Parts: sequence; C-alpha cells; structure tokens
Amino acid sequence: MNKRGLGSIGEQLAAEYLEKNGFVILDRNYRSGRFGEIDIVAIENEYLCFIEVKTRTSTFFGTPAEAVDYKKREKLRALAWMYLKHKKLGERNMRFDIVEVTGKRKNDIFLQEEIKLIRSAF
Repeated sequence: MNKRGLGSIGEQLAAEYLEKNGFVILDRNYRSGRFGEIDIVAIENEYLCFIEVKTRTSTFFGTPAEAVDYKKREKLRALAWMYLKHKKLGERNMRFDIVEVTGKRKNDIFLQEEIKLIRSAF
C-alpha cells in the first residue's frame, strides 16, 4: 500500500466518522487548479467545515496534525474562499478542522487504531 492508497483509506474512514458524529458531507476531494484540494467539506451545526485528513502509521515524526504546516494552512484558506465563490455560498461561519487517522499496516491492510477530530485546528 502506497501513500496515496493509505490517504484514500484514511479519508474514507474520516468521512464515515464525521457522518456518524452528525456532520453532513457536501464534497470530498474538492480541487481548484494549482492550489490543490480540500479533503472534505461538511456542515456541522451552523459551521461550514473545511477538513484536512491526515493518516499515519507512526507518530515517530510527530502527530498527523503537525504535518499541516503554515504553507498547507494558507493553501486551504485560499481554497476555502474559492469554494465559497464557486458554489455561490457567500460569507458563512466557517472553520478549519483536522481529522487524524492513525493505525498500523499489516500485510498491506490498514488497521485503524484511532480517529481524532480537531475542531478549529487553525
């Protein structure tokens, strides 16, 4: 299993977790040109949430959330404004969340250990 495959599994697990916890998912893997993508766009209560999912099999180099550095946060902010414009949503209460998915690989299978939602991560 490569990084892309691991990331896809993590995003699916995160989406299921969010739905079970009351989020309504609007989009997954929203792309906009050179800026990249937003993993999940969802609504929770009055908030439009832009959610970055980070999946790891080890915390040796830090927690998954620590991988969302300043540059990535700035890209996500720009993408969020593009999303609002593209979908003609106007200004809203919005926030940026991170979902950490951790687990282990065994025989090319990902075994989930924990999912952690960090609301208003940045």
